[in-house]
This record gives sequence, structure tokens and C-alpha cells, in this order.
Amino acid sequence: MKLRIAVFAVCLHFAASFSSAQEVLRLYDGPAPGSEDWKHEEKEYFSPIFNTQVVTNVVVPTLTRFSPPAEKANGTAVVICPGGGFHVLSINSEGIDVAKWLNEKGVTAFVLKYRLVPTGKDGVVEMMGKKRDKIEEDMRTAFPLAAADGEAAIEYVRNNAATFGVNPKRIGLMGFSAGGSVTIGVALNYEAGSRPDFVAPIYAYLGVLGDEEVPKDAPPLFALAASDDPLGLAEHSVQLYSKWLAAKKSAELHMFSKGGHGFGMKTQNKPSDHWIDIFGDWLDGQGLLKK
Repeated sequence: MKLRIAVFAVCLHFAASFSSAQEVLRLYDGPAPGSEDWKHEEKEYFSPIFNTQVVTNVVVPTLTRFSPPAEKANGTAVVICPGGGFHVLSINSEGIDVAKWLNEKGVTAFVLKYRLVPTGKDGVVEMMGKKRDKIEEDMRTAFPLAAADGEAAIEYVRNNAATFGVNPKRIGLMGFSAGGSVTIGVALNYEAGSRPDFVAPIYAYLGVLGDEEVPKDAPPLFALAASDDPLGLAEHSVQLYSKWLAAKKSAELHMFSKGGHGFGMKTQNKPSDHWIDIFGDWLDGQGLLKK
């Protein structure tokens, strides 16, 4: 009986520790600007097509905070923008799993749920059933709202840096695919309070962006993709790198010969499985893993 009680107590301890490491934060005090009349309900479910957990119909943009153990915390923070064609968010492999990996490196992570194209019962099925022109039109419509959420996220973390135990000058933004669009959208257009201190677009999609110039105080860039990306996005990362290089700004590019698209933290038994370690090396080289 005593053993059962002891085991139960340990389980409660771990459950409490896990729950204290997560906190859901609303980005805006009231309805998100520009979508005040949205009434659809957010939904999370497993998508057999994407083979992962997804979120759809985000109306209330939020940040979910994942904090590293106190003894590991180094003051660096990263806001993570999952991808999903602005119709869904690949919330695990391009969000939560990345956050947990960063925690192990002492980095405080915030997974951003940004506003998406409103969809019905299954956002993945609905997106896949659209013609390409319609998908791109809907993505361009959603992008400004999503990018605004990205800016608000950086500003929110910076304004509350002392509460979160992070350095207000070490707040980065990273995103995958459509989340990479959000990341670069913010990196090219920001106010003083919403400027990311570094950005990491991973197999980013640039089709929703204009031909904005790289700002004079543009943050350091880490870009990564796979040459065999079936959506043809490898070239987008090359373009980003070239723009940063031409502007004489700090930039690093990694391109895998094989990896496809949307690999995130999934295991494919390919060299791209270890992309996150390369990102960690880059963070370390930037001095962002030091206390």
C-alpha cells in the first residue's frame, strides 16, 4: 500500500512539473484585430493525410509556453510557427516537439497558434480538395493576419521577458512552410518592439510575400530546406539566403539532397532527421545557448 502511495505521489509530482511548464497565453486582450466577426471554433484532431496532430480554425491567437528546467535556462527564447498551408497547423512535429527539444538546450519556447483560413469539419481534406489557384488565393488572404500575430507574439514575449525569465534581446522567431512565411513576413516588416533578434525559416514558402527589401537592421538568418521538396520550395530558401547575403547581413543556409517537405521532427531515416542539431549548432555559434 505504501508503495502505491509513493508511486502515486511521484506521478503527481511529474504531472505538476509538466503542467507548470506549459501556459497558454492570449495575444490580444479582446478579439484579434481584423477578424472580430469570426465565429468558427478551433479544433484539434489527428489527420491521417498528414499523419500527425493538427489544429484548424484558429480565431483566438495564442502562445503556449514551454519552459526549460531552471538549472538549464539560458535566457534565449524562440517563438515557433507551425506550418500547414494557412489552413491547418502541424502542431506536434512543427511545434510542440520542437519546443521540447529547445527546452533541453535551455531555451524557452513559445508555440504560436496564428489565424488560419476558416475551414469545415476537416481542414486538411478541404485544402487538398481545392484547386491550386484557390489555395494560393486563400493563403494570400490569411497571410496578413498570421503575420500580424507573429509580430504580436514577439512583442508579447519581449514585453513580458522578466516574467518569463528571458533576455529581451535574445528572442527569435522560427517557422515551417507557411509558418516560415510568417517568420519572413515579420523579419521584413517589423516595428521596434516586434523585431526578432534572429529568424529561422524552415522550408519556407515565399509565394504570399512581396518583393520587400531586407531591412538595414535585419536579424541573423538561419534557413534550411530539402532539394527534393515536392512543392518546389528549395529555391525559396536559396532566394532568402541570397537576399540576406546581398544586403550584407548574417545568413546561413543548409540544403539536404533528400528530405521532402514537412519533415519537422519526424523520423524518416534520412540525413534531414538531424536538421534540428544543425540549428542547435547555429544557436550555439551565435552565443544564444550561453547563460
